[in-house]
Amino acid sequence: MKINSMIYVVLLTGLLLPILFCCKKEAIKVPPTVTITSMNNVASTTANSGGEVTSDGGTNVTERGVCWSVNQNPTTSDSKIANGTGLGSFTSSLTGLTPGTTYNIKAYAINSVGIGYSNQLTYTTLALVPVLTTTELSSVTSTSATSGGNITNNGGAEVTARGVCWSTTENPTITDSKTTDGTGSGSFTSSITILTPGTTYYFRAYATNSIGTAYGNQLNKTTTAILSVISTTAVSAITSVTAISGGNITNNGGAEVTARGVCWSTNQNPTIANSKTTDGVGSGTFPSSISGLNPGVTYYIRAYATNSIGTAYGDQITTTTTATLPMINTTAASAITSTTASSGGNITSDGGSPVTTRGVCYSTSQNPTILDNKTSNEAGTGSFSSLITGLLPGTIYYIRAYATNSIGTIYGIQVSATSLAILPVINTSTVSVITETTATSGATIISNSGATVTARGVCWSTSPNPTSANSKTLNGTGSGSFISNLTGLSANTTYYLRAYATNSAGTAYGNEFTFKTLPISGGTVTDIDGNVYHTVTIGTQVWMVENLKTTKYRNGEAIPNVIDSWTWKNLTTGAYGNYKLNESNSMIYGRLYNWYAVNDGRNIAPTGWHVPTYTEWLTLVLYSGGINSAGNNLKEAGISSWRSPDAGATNETGFTALPGGCLDIYGVSYNIGYNGYWWNSNDLGTNYGCYWDMNRGNGLVHGDCDKSKNYGMSIRCIRD
Repeated sequence: MKINSMIYVVLLTGLLLPILFCCKKEAIKVPPTVTITSMNNVASTTANSGGEVTSDGGTNVTERGVCWSVNQNPTTSDSKIANGTGLGSFTSSLTGLTPGTTYNIKAYAINSVGIGYSNQLTYTTLALVPVLTTTELSSVTSTSATSGGNITNNGGAEVTARGVCWSTTENPTITDSKTTDGTGSGSFTSSITILTPGTTYYFRAYATNSIGTAYGNQLNKTTTAILSVISTTAVSAITSVTAISGGNITNNGGAEVTARGVCWSTNQNPTIANSKTTDGVGSGTFPSSISGLNPGVTYYIRAYATNSIGTAYGDQITTTTTATLPMINTTAASAITSTTASSGGNITSDGGSPVTTRGVCYSTSQNPTILDNKTSNEAGTGSFSSLITGLLPGTIYYIRAYATNSIGTIYGIQVSATSLAILPVINTSTVSVITETTATSGATIISNSGATVTARGVCWSTSPNPTSANSKTLNGTGSGSFISNLTGLSANTTYYLRAYATNSAGTAYGNEFTFKTLPISGGTVTDIDGNVYHTVTIGTQVWMVENLKTTKYRNGEAIPNVIDSWTWKNLTTGAYGNYKLNESNSMIYGRLYNWYAVNDGRNIAPTGWHVPTYTEWLTLVLYSGGINSAGNNLKEAGISSWRSPDAGATNETGFTALPGGCLDIYGVSYNIGYNGYWWNSNDLGTNYGCYWDMNRGNGLVHGDCDKSKNYGMSIRCIRD
């Protein structure tokens, strides 16, 4: 039992001892404990720190140091620096930092358990001036350029100003000229202005932050030169051939002035391609002596200055040299006729003042002037021809050319010429008192053209342009007026008639008239005044061939001849007037009566005759061809009475209507030669009378009742 118990004790002890030994407590291991040293010697890219490992956590510290980041709670995964092993203090030098940047930093220690970190410190590195480059210049002109810069690093502080500065000396700064182009980093563009042409400038980009101003690399560029700036000096000491001017070059445009002076021309805006002076080089004021000018000429003058860019001109000044009289020669007379001749002149100098008038003057007295007869040619110098007109045949004339400028008038040498003798000048008189076989005409010889008229009269034919070889009258000799009585004519025949006059130069003819004799069937009737009228039968009617001329009613009582306008206007009784108050008009065209004379009970028509009614006129018109064409058959043919053109008039009826015109309500005359107006006897019981009228140029015969009874019209009577 004791043995077993002993064995049991031994066995139990053997079992318990290991158990007791194994239950002894083992020490706990943790990450190290570390503190951080305050920051010192903080610069833009470096700083000093460190720490102290105060506990290794129960196991060896295999690495210690500091770690940092711009973010909170940096770890060894961020930037770090290792500074040995084990416990104790250590120092860390941080490098590669960014200027002006805020960093968070911790000390750390590593053992086999893990990483221990200190508390976090925060600090900011010092900033630097920015880093930038200058942009190459472009778009360079005479006064501007484009540049700029590129700020690649703001130095750790915001860029508050940037741009380009420049100067004519090297290394410009912001105290020189500069641009201001915003803030911040990166590229920017600068527009540089107010530069001086042709000048070398030095340029640098700049950028300013809280530390200061940094500059980019220096560039240089020369601006483009421009034309010089010049003014023209007022012209003085002006003579007929010289003057003094000059100029003032206030800016050479950035390039040396290599030539200067003044240029001039008779045209505006002269250039150095025109006449010019040459007055040295360089800027400033200079005088110029101008010579070789022409007298009395207006010149345009400008100063000029030439540099490498070109030639600049000053303001234009106008001046006129002193003038003299022109120089002129007279051309011999030629192409002489009885009334004309040709002459002229040659102006070899205008005397320095434009010739404003030139020509020839002439007279039957010697040394003619422009107060005598003269021609006027176009202005200017050189040769000119003048046609002299209005000469008298067979007359000696003295001729001188003349020229006028602002100084006065000068004359060339005198020449003479004798005009040729010519045919007489003659006008044919109107054909009148036309019967079946007779008529009356005549003429006025206006000029015998320097030779006695030895024969005169009228000639006629049934063909145009009769001559003295055809039928003719002989009406004596000499100048002046004469009357011709034509006889032996054929009834109802159209004739052409011209007056003629013969002198030693030959036979001259007057203007031509056309007339037609009356038909054979006509007779005559005499009024109370003794005026004889031819008659013609047209259809069933017998009409007077002439307009009424009587100044009395059939009973012998006078018809008043009223010439006062207001009296005529207010008449209610019969009266007559003569066209233009001219008795000779009434002898050809008849008198003009108001309507009250037509219907006066004393009767205005000769015995056995009366003033026709509207219907009797209509019968005549319809028989003669109708309203639209009867006028051609009723009107006198030719243009001796009717104004041209009246080519359609044939007077085939023998009625011989004449354009006697009329008087208006005031007795004013109008339309003779253009219109004929004839009263009817119809009384409408109003203030208006009825009438018929014809006009030149067409065959229309117009009837109406719209004229005041105070009008004055012709009367053509019809047999009872």
